[in-house]
Amino acid sequence: MSGGHPARGRQKPEPGTRSPEPGTFSWPVRVYYEDTDSGGVVYYANYLRFLERARTEWLRASGFEQTVLAREHRVVFVVTALSIEYRRPARLNDLLAVTVEPAERGASRIVLLQRVLREAEELVAASVRLACVNTVTFKPVRIPGPVAEKMGKR
Repeated sequence: MSGGHPARGRQKPEPGTRSPEPGTFSWPVRVYYEDTDSGGVVYYANYLRFLERARTEWLRASGFEQTVLAREHRVVFVVTALSIEYRRPARLNDLLAVTVEPAERGASRIVLLQRVLREAEELVAASVRLACVNTVTFKPVRIPGPVAEKMGKR
């Protein structure tokens, strides 16, 4: 299965795969009616949901389920800061690619660069800072070793 439109001859990444850019994870998202506003474009806050889904799938593709991290390591990742630029609108039925790319990692935090693309067109660009926190105290703790290794950049 090529995943691309036969008339265009392009291939799209399979769900949950690395995109052509090294170190970048890509997750497909289809725009449904419920994602749009009265103008027929994706409501701005729904992009945050798309970004969250891609981060969850990025962790899963790296071998980590959030429920297992919470149960076995007693950690969760929480968003502590987010910067987002809306460049072009997405519309009903668009097939988007939402990317995740580690940019920076500390002992208890990670910064991810995320983009929402339609074909090669960048619609949204975001920088998301996450903190690894204890599930009981919600105080920052070290990212578990195996997770930190797979998260890349230091």
